Amino acid sequence: MHDPDGAAGRDTARAVLDPHVILLEDDAELRALVTRGLREEGFEVTAAPTAAELLRRLEEVDPVALVVDIGLPDADGRDVVQALRARGIGAPVIFLTARDALPDLLAGFAAGGDDYLTKPFAFAELVARLQALIKRGGGDLAVEAHGLRLDPRTHAASCGGATVDLTPTEFRILARLAGAPGGAVRRRELVRAAWPHGAIVHDNTLDVYIGRLRRKLAALDGSPEIATVHGVGYSLR
Repeated sequence: MHDPDGAAGRDTARAVLDPHVILLEDDAELRALVTRGLREEGFEVTAAPTAAELLRRLEEVDPVALVVDIGLPDADGRDVVQALRARGIGAPVIFLTARDALPDLLAGFAAGGDDYLTKPFAFAELVARLQALIKRGGGDLAVEAHGLRLDPRTHAASCGGATVDLTPTEFRILARLAGAPGGAVRRRELVRAAWPHGAIVHDNTLDVYIGRLRRKLAALDGSPEIATVHGVGYSLR
């Protein structure tokens, strides 16, 4: 006779009541506090201090959401999320960061993030955002700027009824430009937005990507242009 309170029943209940969240945070004290708090809120938590540790443990879990610190000791959290997206992990992501400027927010979205929480944050807000993301499964994250529609899920730019696909690096550069309406963005800021911290980026590498973006934007009717601001960088106009 089937026992509804048996092991199988308990396992099923646990799967429903304890959604699994991945926490990637290098600060030991904050990691412990968030882990304990999330477990008290009914989440099962896999916590890791580094990207390498997370990737080693990823085969063991099927997360419903991820909480990822951008500033990690061995990687940029945005690049970690891009790698997870490439592996087919589509669970929503909340980025934790000390930076709250629009360009940083756009760069996080471009990397595949779904939400953004600035440190220090209230734990109750993290829980509320997690629950909202899990409930809606992400949502429409497209950003409208300068007549362009930038979709971080597909790394695409649309304008005038046409769409072009962008590489993740191209998307991050364009998102950074879009985050400075009519203003010039310095070359070093574009490099910072597009490549992980510590990456060796030669002087002409950014120019090559700008050239690619210009050609792609030219295929979109009514799209803004990337203008060179001599001695400074580039501007989307």
